[in-house]
Amino acid sequence: MGIARNDIHPCRNGASLFRLTLSDRMPVPRMSDPYFQQLFAERIGGSGYGKGTEIYKFEKIKRAKRKALADHPERKLIDFGIGENDEMAAAGVRRAMAAEINKPENRGYSDNGIPAFKEAAARFMQREFNVQLDPVKEINHCIGTKTALAMLPAAFINPGDITLMTVPGYPVAGTHTKYYGGEVHRLPLLAENDFLPALDSIPADICRRTKLLVLNYPNSPTGKVATKDFYARVVEFALKNNVVVIQDAAHIMLTHAERPLSFLEVPGAREVGVEVHSLSKGWNMIGWRMGWVCGHELIVRAVADVKDNSDSGQFIAVQKAAAAALDDAEIPRAAREKYGRRLRKLVAVLTACGFDCRMPGGTYFLYAASPKGLAGGLAFAAAEAASQYLITEHSICTVPWDDAGAFLRFSVTYEAADEAAEDGLMAETKRRLDALRLEFK
Repeated sequence: MGIARNDIHPCRNGASLFRLTLSDRMPVPRMSDPYFQQLFAERIGGSGYGKGTEIYKFEKIKRAKRKALADHPERKLIDFGIGENDEMAAAGVRRAMAAEINKPENRGYSDNGIPAFKEAAARFMQREFNVQLDPVKEINHCIGTKTALAMLPAAFINPGDITLMTVPGYPVAGTHTKYYGGEVHRLPLLAENDFLPALDSIPADICRRTKLLVLNYPNSPTGKVATKDFYARVVEFALKNNVVVIQDAAHIMLTHAERPLSFLEVPGAREVGVEVHSLSKGWNMIGWRMGWVCGHELIVRAVADVKDNSDSGQFIAVQKAAAAALDDAEIPRAAREKYGRRLRKLVAVLTACGFDCRMPGGTYFLYAASPKGLAGGLAFAAAEAASQYLITEHSICTVPWDDAGAFLRFSVTYEAADEAAEDGLMAETKRRLDALRLEFK
């Protein structure tokens, strides 16, 4: 750029301050750009931050929903796109919160969590999975699983390191891996592999640079549940390749096929990783933002160290209410029964309308191959096109996934006051889909 020595002046912090003139030929930002447009980090888009026109999938769905409601106020929106529980936390949990919220001893920082919550989490793990954990060393609370999945890469990833991520899936750990200069290697969840990652297909050079393997079972969005045999292979893979396993168990209490299975139940699992739990799905506490990380003591400690520099802990009253929730085994059982019932109804309706689908092993999601088009008419190039057609033309909201084949995700978290309302919604869904004459081949 040809900056003369006399154009360099010292700053108070010891750095250099550049006095630039037009002759230096610096790029001149558009008048509409703020001076800091050039200062944004590359991890979020650099100087182009805020100028992109690409719309996130869920934002597209929200916009389409608003348009459908505006264009067709007479037509009920059938919303299978929501991924949030449709009822409040249990009355006993809310009473516990009410009792704690006015206590002055709960007003302060909780940092890495209060003993009462960690002890409740330990009791839960023992009761449900026969996994015995030290609440002091092997459990740490988190403000929802999202924060834990964001913090774990900070404890392990250096530039050039790799995180293995299943797709489709929750992207947070991968996003933060990239923030730290790491890379993401995608493991597609394919129907022909029963929606399990093909660990033996990962190239050797990828394995050598891999630090983290992120799993999520029961899996969102496919609904697949893991088996002890699969987890045993995960442990073997981790030991062979010096990889840390992060198992996201957010949906674990919504396991329909058989009793829930924790990764930590499998021999050797605690030596290679951690499991992240959430009270959102199984306890109807989505907005309470409460979860925990458990497993290997050193990994849990690393999360706590990163957390010390990221937040000051969840409100103590929330932690105490969450402890009460964990001690009530009836709450997740009731949630599991409700969403299992709704899923069975939806499977029957979609199957009758031509979809190839079956009851998922877990979650409150149904993952079904997307239709290819309409009989004798419109063709859908991808699941996103099918999803946009259903919402804009027929007020049926779904979530498209095109990461590993064209699939639609249906959530049974729609609002319905009782079973009669559920049945009415299913009847209306079938009426609209039957009229479409969908084609799947």
